[in-house]
Amino acid sequence: MKSKYVFAFTLCLLLFLAGVGVASAQEEAAAGGVTDSGWIAIAAGIAMAGAALGAGMAIASTGVAAAGATAEKPESFGRVLIFVALAEAIAIYGLLIAFMLWTKI
Repeated sequence: MKSKYVFAFTLCLLLFLAGVGVASAQEEAAAGGVTDSGWIAIAAGIAMAGAALGAGMAIASTGVAAAGATAEKPESFGRVLIFVALAEAIAIYGLLIAFMLWTKI
């Protein structure tokens, strides 16, 4: 159920970034077609959407496992926290790549 919301959110983000890129590309070139700015915006949206989906799925699975492991053995909290943090790093890397692409526009 939660994956539907994650997918819907990333799809909206992708459409927003693509729309902004296409709108800025239309201002630059009155001719038809998508310019380089539009393709960069679409690439930034895909990078962010993919990273958000991947991180959401990874955090959902490791978060449940971490909660179960911590409930059984509270001293394992530090170890499982590392796995959850690694899963969250995926989203941060995707956001970083999206910003790097966005500054190219």
